[in-house]
Amino acid sequence: MGLLSHLFFPWGIILQALAILHFIRRRPDTYWLFVIIFLGPLGAVIYLLIEAAPDLSFLSRQSARGFSRRKRIRELEALVQVNTAVGNFEELGDLYMDEGRLPQARAAFDRAIAGASDRGALNAGSSRDDVSATTLDPFYKRGACAVLMGEPAPAIPDLERVVAKEPDYDFHRAQGLLAQAYALTGQKEKAEALFREATQTSTMSETYLNFAELLASEGRNPEARSWAHKILEKSPAMPAYLRRRERPWFRKARKFLGRVQ
Repeated sequence: MGLLSHLFFPWGIILQALAILHFIRRRPDTYWLFVIIFLGPLGAVIYLLIEAAPDLSFLSRQSARGFSRRKRIRELEALVQVNTAVGNFEELGDLYMDEGRLPQARAAFDRAIAGASDRGALNAGSSRDDVSATTLDPFYKRGACAVLMGEPAPAIPDLERVVAKEPDYDFHRAQGLLAQAYALTGQKEKAEALFREATQTSTMSETYLNFAELLASEGRNPEARSWAHKILEKSPAMPAYLRRRERPWFRKARKFLGRVQ
């Protein structure tokens, strides 16, 4: 038995190291750290099978999707040089957003909106101000890009247009982003009112954390902390795949709680 332990000793340490590294990067439930440390290699194997293996499967799917997405982007980039249809620019903008290429996405939505306005004005004989794109989506996503790029002022007209017509657009995320744009431009009363309206129905961690940041900026730390805690309180009831998707928000909420006392 001692000989077997000696033979497998290096591999056990490697498994524990891999498990701890994954734990640090992904920050799952804290009890997993005790499983890895106190159960040794067996705990590491259990952790890697339950927590890391699904991540690897997810990453492989994401990698395949990313390759397909980048291929489609190249096709559309060539296509819009000869075919400026609104739909081509909308699709290209969506793909850029999925890739995190926000400036390019925003420019694509600019082109989609401008193209739809030109087409509508020509077909209907109306003024450009009276014509909008075929859907609210390009306005919403152009505004979202601007907020995420740290440019809230130009996002406000787009998001106001969307929220005025469909307050619950994208499961109330449009309201949350507009509230954030108000907050970042110093319109704190409007921001708080809209955050409160959005959070009556929405449970988006993004909206909760942005609201918490607004409250903390006004010195209302107990209430701010309560909204950050709401993010963490969602975790136990979530299926595993949702917890993995929400982990970045859980980390941000914990960091916020550590910073705001």
